[in-house]
Amino acid sequence: MTKLSVNINKIATLRNARGGNVPDVTLAALKCEEFGAQGITVHPRPDERHIRYSDVRAIRPLLKTEFNIEGNPTVRSFQDLVMEVVPDQVTLVPDAHDAITSNAGWDTVANKELLSGLCSLFHQKGIRVSIFIDPVPEMAVAAKACGADRVELYTEAYAAQYAAGPEAAIAPYLRTAEAAREAGLGLNAGHDLNLDNLAYFIRTIPWTDEVSIGHAIISDAIYLGLERTIKEYLARI
Repeated sequence: MTKLSVNINKIATLRNARGGNVPDVTLAALKCEEFGAQGITVHPRPDERHIRYSDVRAIRPLLKTEFNIEGNPTVRSFQDLVMEVVPDQVTLVPDAHDAITSNAGWDTVANKELLSGLCSLFHQKGIRVSIFIDPVPEMAVAAKACGADRVELYTEAYAAQYAAGPEAAIAPYLRTAEAAREAGLGLNAGHDLNLDNLAYFIRTIPWTDEVSIGHAIISDAIYLGLERTIKEYLARI
């Protein structure tokens, strides 16, 4: 069964735009759990423009579901935070410090030495490691060689091409997902998945372990409310 992990970064963005603690990020995380989310994802960046390191520390002991911290692991402060907080999963994302959002996956061949060291580091604390990759089968196979437990497929291209033709849009993802499964990796997916394209993705790749969705859920919640929105997403997986 595919799990839904709600990325709460956008809630923090809204809070930070005004100052103070409204909306309350910790309360939002707990409400997402209450409404059925099977995990919470945060993506702290060094400039703390949305999720702050203090948020991560505050949220961790209160969660009853899975906690996933994603981010650029080449930043030492990120490494230290993960080792301190010990989430259930860390997702390694190669985003630049000034990137608006994640925009590419790792080249797991060219970065094998770096990624292998990071996998070993986080495994010392028993943390599951997922590597963010583009839909290229070779990248999944190489991620396994780095020591990863899972890969997360960067689904922006799938979402962008879905309306023009779902089968063509998902084809490289299916090939990569099959390569990951054959290599013995778990499979996550995330980026621009939404109420329109999520169900088809899961039907086609039903062994997806987890989807991480933030922007679309928080946007839909403006119209539908957070509880109903989470239930709508759960219905599609």
